Amino acid sequence: MKLPLKENLLAGRVAIGTFVTNPSPDLIEIIALGGFDFVVVDTEHGDLAIHQTKDLVRAAELHGMGVITRVTENNAPLITRALDVGAHGVQIPQVNTVEDARRALKGAKYFPLGERGIAMPRSAEYGNKDPMAYFEEANRETLVSIHIENLIGYHNLEDIIQLEGIDVVFLGPFDMSQSLGTPGDMGNPRLQEISQGIVALCRQYGKIPGTFVSSREDALKRINEGYRFIGLHVFDTFILKASQKEVSQLRNVLE
Repeated sequence: MKLPLKENLLAGRVAIGTFVTNPSPDLIEIIALGGFDFVVVDTEHGDLAIHQTKDLVRAAELHGMGVITRVTENNAPLITRALDVGAHGVQIPQVNTVEDARRALKGAKYFPLGERGIAMPRSAEYGNKDPMAYFEEANRETLVSIHIENLIGYHNLEDIIQLEGIDVVFLGPFDMSQSLGTPGDMGNPRLQEISQGIVALCRQYGKIPGTFVSSREDALKRINEGYRFIGLHVFDTFILKASQKEVSQLRNVLE
């Protein structure tokens, strides 16, 4: 199903999404109604099974919201499976070399860009689509986001970023801070240099810079720096923090 997420990003617009590790389709609908452009279904840090991610895709599509599945590892069969059930793109963790990036594309794209296994699954409307037209559409519409969350990946990024088929270069700031030896320190000057370096390379090679942020203020800062694919919060944590804030303020009035 074609949705406007990739088209909007390629047109230079900002897309706001959030991460989920919860298998509830109701939660996906709430996220869509909340105004998000996309959701990242996180199977790397969540315990989601493939049949559950398929239901989340269905819920998102009802509201025209994009779904990107973060796979557990850079593994072609896992990538193909995520796309076969209907995800509109994939997010690949720990892409540190050109070989890693090629492996990701192998599972995400059909020939001539990759070697994605051929079938007529849900993403092909169970065979309702013409196969040749479907393969061309899938190569064109599928969004591929690679995680740069390690110093090795950053040092190799200029070679990685030139591969055809990569759309988003996603800075994983927390893992990158760990790679720098300062886990969780988002104010590390070296992390800021890396962030700016990713944006500069994306501009040079026509890719979309993306990153994760934990607040509206951080989102605006990154957008002003040039980021356009914004993962705002892990939604479960967002609900928790919002609940804590409301209850705390109410209790303060009552005391």
